[in-house]
Amino acid sequence: MKTLKTIFFILLIVFVMNPVVEGQIPDLFINANSGNDHNIGSKGQPLKTLNEAAERVNKANGKGAITIYISEGIYGLDETVTFHPPNWHFSKDERLTIRATVLPDDADWNPGMMPVIVSTMPLDFKPNGRVDPLGGASYGIQIETGHVTIQGLRVLGTPVHERPKDGLVKRNYPIVREGRNLDDLRITQCLFIGDKQAIPNHLAILASGQGVVVDHCVFYHCKDAIVFWFSDEPARNCEVHHNLFIGNYGANVWSWSADEDLKFYNNVVGNTNVFWILNRDGQKSFSLSNSLVIGYNELVNKGGGPSGFGEKADSNKLKLGEGVIIKKEGTLQIEEDPIKRNYLHLIPGSLGADLGAGLFIKN
Repeated sequence: MKTLKTIFFILLIVFVMNPVVEGQIPDLFINANSGNDHNIGSKGQPLKTLNEAAERVNKANGKGAITIYISEGIYGLDETVTFHPPNWHFSKDERLTIRATVLPDDADWNPGMMPVIVSTMPLDFKPNGRVDPLGGASYGIQIETGHVTIQGLRVLGTPVHERPKDGLVKRNYPIVREGRNLDDLRITQCLFIGDKQAIPNHLAILASGQGVVVDHCVFYHCKDAIVFWFSDEPARNCEVHHNLFIGNYGANVWSWSADEDLKFYNNVVGNTNVFWILNRDGQKSFSLSNSLVIGYNELVNKGGGPSGFGEKADSNKLKLGEGVIIKKEGTLQIEEDPIKRNYLHLIPGSLGADLGAGLFIKN
């Protein structure tokens, strides 16, 4: 009897400290070093994995904002982390937010504090239920609900040999949204890093649907950066702004499903293979403003896919507005000292630094 009383008392304390009201779910905290997936997920008793946080969100019933705080550490994803809550409803003002505990604009932040997401799962994704014809693919974080923000993460690819033979491309897609009718996905203040030889980051963001906004991110030595994938209708209310694209060996923006209202401004692109890829018919035009593109092999292509970059397209489909500078030759000056706060950013005072591209929102 004494043992039962003790257990009851412990449960009562847990409930009082972390009450779960019907129709609500508390914010969740994850710590790769001190967490345990049997914990309640509070700041004092964090979870260990993003997979467990996703499972708890997916089982919830109700509506309202949920924030998942990810502490500094390395998070290896041995399976796709899918957020697809059938009985929980988010809105524009009450969002699902997946974020670093400490963000780049916080006073005590430094680049080493960013949570590291790396995919280690088998490349066994089966598109349309069939074996992948190009040698294997995997998804990292898959978002299948509307009104989501992903913020402040350092996102790697997967340690594979990307091109084992002609016609094959082994590839990881770190952040994916497949839902063609979903709306409102913001990815902000994230650092996407790849290495073609050691840990290819095949395509940082693969997003279908409406309202895809990518801002204040850095794409460093990835293959491809952003693909506006499929949509039930042209993808409206999409934005790409204040991003820094450095040394990407594929293409930076694939505007396949994007509507012509796509906003592209205050971005800096340097040392890239292809700057922009239109959809196969190459008919839509897109407006650019206050941006710098310097050092590229091709400016505009159309079509393409995982194993190629399509064919040369009409560069006049990019409407160059005020403050746009495009130079085929040239380089950017990048801070490569890892202890500097602006690591992998433009050196202050150098070409393009005045555009505010990079992880910092507060200037």
